[in-house]
Amino acid sequence: MTLRHLRPAAAAAVLLLGACAAPGGGAGGDGCPPRADLGAPPERVVTMDGGSAALLTELGVGDTVVGTAAPDFFDAFPAEDRAAFGRIPVIDEGTGNREAVIAASPDLVMGISTYQFGAFDGTPTAEELAAAGIAAHAACDPPGTTEDLSATFAFIEDTAGLFGVPERGAALTGRMRERLEEAAPGPGTEPVRVLAVSVVPGSGQGVSTVGGRGTANGVITLAGGENIAGDVPLRIADLAPEEVVRRDPEAILVLTGFSDLGGQELVDAVLEHPVLSRTTAAKEERFAVLPQSTVTSPSVLNAEAVADLSEALHGPEGRR
Repeated sequence: MTLRHLRPAAAAAVLLLGACAAPGGGAGGDGCPPRADLGAPPERVVTMDGGSAALLTELGVGDTVVGTAAPDFFDAFPAEDRAAFGRIPVIDEGTGNREAVIAASPDLVMGISTYQFGAFDGTPTAEELAAAGIAAHAACDPPGTTEDLSATFAFIEDTAGLFGVPERGAALTGRMRERLEEAAPGPGTEPVRVLAVSVVPGSGQGVSTVGGRGTANGVITLAGGENIAGDVPLRIADLAPEEVVRRDPEAILVLTGFSDLGGQELVDAVLEHPVLSRTTAAKEERFAVLPQSTVTSPSVLNAEAVADLSEALHGPEGRR
């Protein structure tokens, strides 16, 4: 299996390995747009991904969404939630076409990453939206290593504030913090070395994984894992296969959604890989399979991803 198994939109999706800006919502690094100042809660919203639409639904303002791109983010949600999302018009199955976004006449466009505002081919920049009288709102990561979900909580609470429902944002992040507390490894639990993969390289190719910056590293850390590429201060790290063997992950986190291969197919590919199969994780067949949308970017499901990964790494008996 080679990187040719990536979905057509996966090159864009890979960039979502961590949204970018600072908690607090102001203009931050990595091109974060200035905080939207609408004077009143938005009434017409286009979301650049289904995860943002899901957040607005969770906050009780989902009726403001007049269109979304990237509806595949809905796939990670329970069936009853997906049924509720069915009323949302899909304006683009991909990353959000500029013309379609603007034609929906929103007063706000929001997304889980600043990359959704001009970095992906065909998407509108914040400046283009402003010229059309449309505000932009994006999730943002602080600089440096990510060890928690503070960026997710900031995005949720900033969004709730924009919509005039700050108490709902605080309630949602409160529930997520409680879930994290339940999922935390017990005292004295040793971290498990983790490699995250979304595609398996061909022979001689490097291994693309998550680095120390971005939501994914926070999820791994909170679950009681130690990202073997956590010392790389980037969202995406490339390790030589032999270096992966040297760092020897004890568990492999398989992220679905970047590739057209399913979770079990990716697991099988790791087990068949001439180098990755030599890791402790492969030898012991210790895998966790999670949707990339719940791990690599801010999501209302981030805490559930931590809980699922924590159980895979430590078992129910290893949690508080």
